[in-house]
Parts: sequence; C-alpha cells; structure tokens
Amino acid sequence: MDPKWNEDQPIYRQLRDRVVAMILEGVLSDGDALPSVRNVAAEYRLNPLTVLKGYQELVDEELVEKKRGRGMYVNEGARKKLLRAERQRFLEIEWPKIQATIKRLGLDPEELLVAGTTDTDAGGEHE
Repeated sequence: MDPKWNEDQPIYRQLRDRVVAMILEGVLSDGDALPSVRNVAAEYRLNPLTVLKGYQELVDEELVEKKRGRGMYVNEGARKKLLRAERQRFLEIEWPKIQATIKRLGLDPEELLVAGTTDTDAGGEHE
C-alpha cells in the first residue's frame, strides 16, 4: 500500500479504497488475510482505530469477514462483487463524461479504436 495520504478524504476511507484496489487487481484473493490492524497502524503511523474503521467498512460491505482471534479475510466472491459495482459505476458516472468529451472533440469511433490499440515504445513514440 502507498503510504501517501490525500488530505481531501478521510484516511480510513483511503485505506478502504486501497484494499478494494488490491482485491480488484488480484493482489488479494478470496480467502486471503488482510494485513493486521496493528501492522498497518505501525507501518503507516496511523491510529489503530483509523485502520479498524477502514477495515470495518469492508466488513459492512461484506467484502471481508472478521474471524475472531485470527484476523480479517477476503470473502469468497469479493472481487466479482467489486467488479460488478465498479462496472456499473463506470457506466453510470464515468462513461457519460467520456462520451461527452468524445462528442465535444469530434472524435471518430474508428480513430479511438486505432488509438487504443497502438503500442508506444519507451520514448513515447508511436510504432
């Protein structure tokens, strides 16, 4: 996890979002243990209650489960649940903005497909 925190959002929420990103990216899989509250608090110099609050949001969303005395674990199907929610959010919130930008710039769908499949080398030049 990245130790830099954004001052525009509560740290517990950023922590929750980072765990969600780790699940979506496959860093954490179904059944994997989350880093302990104590370890995260010590590593990032956070109050353990802040870490616990972030983790509790994941429990409330049924993405993670608490196992008394053993820690917190990613629930079965958490990634699928997150993907479904993220896809829906993208289609409802992000895609309309992208469509508006495409229309405003007069971009052609074929041009976008070509641009999306063109590889770039290390210097950023098109091949």
